[in-house]
Amino acid sequence: MSEDIKLVIFDLDGVLTDGGIHLNDEGCETRVFSVRDGYGIRQLLRFGIEVAVISARASPAAALRLNELGVRHIYLACPDKKQVYNHLLNVCSLSAERVAYMGDDIPDLEIMRLVGLPCAPADACAEIKEAAAWISSAKGGRGAARELCEKILKRRSLWGFVES
Repeated sequence: MSEDIKLVIFDLDGVLTDGGIHLNDEGCETRVFSVRDGYGIRQLLRFGIEVAVISARASPAAALRLNELGVRHIYLACPDKKQVYNHLLNVCSLSAERVAYMGDDIPDLEIMRLVGLPCAPADACAEIKEAAAWISSAKGGRGAARELCEKILKRRSLWGFVES
């Protein structure tokens, strides 16, 4: 199934980050992102697989990181994830079967039930794991996204490909 995937959607908190929100004394928020997850995302984009991120929370740090990676479909501060999901299907002209989604908590459940490849990080909640067709061995923010990127690209014999 992963050889047919044309769009990978990630939740932000708990998937691309470990779910922690760090606040400094001035109330500024920071998050930690895995460089390895970032490399996997860049490889998906390199080989023509669209990437999107949907989060109910706003995060300037996340927007900065995702733009740096080249992600074009960034939806932050979007409490209605299903509406964004439907918009993405239209924008990318895809059927649900060609979409993978990685989520970690209850707000992700509705979309996970709609996509062709529902995925979860190792530390997702029980309901999400039950809905997932694939669960990474890594936790959110600690390589789960990278594992999914590798899975998709290895099925197409593209992982590890280096241009000379």
